[in-house]
Amino acid sequence: MCGFTGFLDFARATGVDTLADLVGRMAATIAHRGPDDAKIWVDGAGGAALGFRRLAIVDLSEAGAQPMVSACGRFVMVYNGEVYNAEDLRPALAARGIAFRGHSDTEVMLEAFAAWGVEATITRLIGMFAFALWDRSERRLTLGRDRMGIKPLYFGRFGQTFFFGSQPKSFRPHPAWRGEIDRDSLAAFLRFAYVPAPRSIFSGLRQLRPGHLAEIDAGGQVTETCYWDLRAKAAAGRSDRSPDDDETAIEELDLLLRDAVGRRMIADVPLGALLSGGIDSSTVVALMQAQSARPVKTFTIGFAEDGFDEAPHAAAVARHLGTDHHELYVAPADARDVIPDLPRWYDEPFADSSQIPTLLVSALARKEVTVVLSGDGGDELLAGYNRYLHGKRLITWTERVPRPLRNAGASLLQAVPAGAWDGLARVLPRSGPRAVRAADRAAKLALMLRAGAEERLYRQLVGQWPSPEALVPGAAEPVDAIWSGSLAEEVPDFVERMQLIDMLTYLPDDILAKVDRASMAVGLEARVPLIDHRVVEHCFHLPARQRIRHGETKWLLRRVLDRYVPRALVDRPKMGFGVPIDAWLRGPLREWAEALLAPHRLVEEGLAPAPIRERWQQHLSGTANWQYPLWCVLMYQSWREYWRIAA
Repeated sequence: MCGFTGFLDFARATGVDTLADLVGRMAATIAHRGPDDAKIWVDGAGGAALGFRRLAIVDLSEAGAQPMVSACGRFVMVYNGEVYNAEDLRPALAARGIAFRGHSDTEVMLEAFAAWGVEATITRLIGMFAFALWDRSERRLTLGRDRMGIKPLYFGRFGQTFFFGSQPKSFRPHPAWRGEIDRDSLAAFLRFAYVPAPRSIFSGLRQLRPGHLAEIDAGGQVTETCYWDLRAKAAAGRSDRSPDDDETAIEELDLLLRDAVGRRMIADVPLGALLSGGIDSSTVVALMQAQSARPVKTFTIGFAEDGFDEAPHAAAVARHLGTDHHELYVAPADARDVIPDLPRWYDEPFADSSQIPTLLVSALARKEVTVVLSGDGGDELLAGYNRYLHGKRLITWTERVPRPLRNAGASLLQAVPAGAWDGLARVLPRSGPRAVRAADRAAKLALMLRAGAEERLYRQLVGQWPSPEALVPGAAEPVDAIWSGSLAEEVPDFVERMQLIDMLTYLPDDILAKVDRASMAVGLEARVPLIDHRVVEHCFHLPARQRIRHGETKWLLRRVLDRYVPRALVDRPKMGFGVPIDAWLRGPLREWAEALLAPHRLVEEGLAPAPIRERWQQHLSGTANWQYPLWCVLMYQSWREYWRIAA
């Protein structure tokens, strides 16, 4: 796990010393991604400069250093991530006469590109990766990103300079960089709380989509190709379902996950796992411990606030599995102290408030280990979110109810003050239909009732501001084709379609981005075995009843976990990994938020103050709970303040 950056000078008018100086300063901005080493490589004749920051994981010697030049001398590569089947590929390359200098996966990947070509190689790789490969002979740059989008990769042309790298902050030292805000992307951010790929918050900059390659020729022409299509995999799974045999399905998923986890336990540095005590992380830790000769190091943080503390559940799972468990209870003030520093790590506006505990648990783990495994991706993969259940029920119900009645129901929901919903949630028993964040869910339900079509309904459900263009004057919110209904023919089942939409959007752009930036902020590598592409392809073939059965989400994954952990330790309502933003905004964060939401500040940053101020006042009064939409605006304002980007 590392970070890289670089640029091409198409004018080829920059001297070698200047190329080296610029790319060295660019790489220094992402030192947190690779605290162990820093190196650069430049091609004066080709106008190419590559910079690298190393977090040494496999082959800690100089033989694993980057930028790395191929044995033939033609190719130079910088690469972020890990390839978990490198040792499976090495013998075939050795048989071609390649003499390896070390035992890093980087060298295997580079020599495979040189021997077999990029497209023939990348389809053989199991892993997470983003890379830039420079062909000195053809003066051609190839960029690639892993199938699920675990590792980030940005690129874009500014005049005669083409930038590429792990994070946008690395481009700032170059005089050709223009950090102008794309207002359409800002509207998209206010919708989703993240900037959806392939867009970036910066005009002219793009994110390479997961499963894609981009080739940039000597003249600057960019050609993007898809080498692994998640939509096609989902459609193929629908047309070729696995036999509806529960015992066989449990055994097959157990074996596949065991292999995915085992491959991710290979490291030349200390390794552990993040454990919340939920289904996903408990499964990963159980499979790690089953393959480890010593107790696995596990890490959890706890909060004193009711409804946000998973530490006791994690500790119970750790005791059962016999892990070397590390727990830290975080005071509310300590958690809040992280907030001003968030824009330092998240180069674009990012407003998933679970970024706070993710940063804290990453810092805890980094004190003991350099690599952790996490359970991210399980909810999207095997239908774990409650919204899949609610969305399915709601679309069934709304199809039967005339629109005037749906609108009336939405009005009734919106008329109930937030305090009333929260009060109801507190008196309902935990074992019953106790509403978690009841006011938020009531507001979402009201929006969904008014939405109409299935994709529009789901877009309202996962969105924050229902009409973000009203907040960004002059913007036109970009709408990806996946929201048009085009997926319905390929994936008719609404629950499966919600899962697919999440895996195309929310998983890479929110969940995986959050984990990457939070872990890299402290020089920690995070690996995510549940979304090994082989596991993803396998799960698309599963019958629907093995994902959700009788209202139980992640049915099949739960049955795998039953083999390792007593059901009583993990069978509880889904909690999530969050912090009490709603109460903080009314209390200790109020002064900070009020300053950022001041009308003149909103106008200065290009936002329309009226709708924002209205929700802020409603939130303060307790008549509504707008914590998440307001958090989007606050994170944007905080980001603007930190980076001092001109409008």
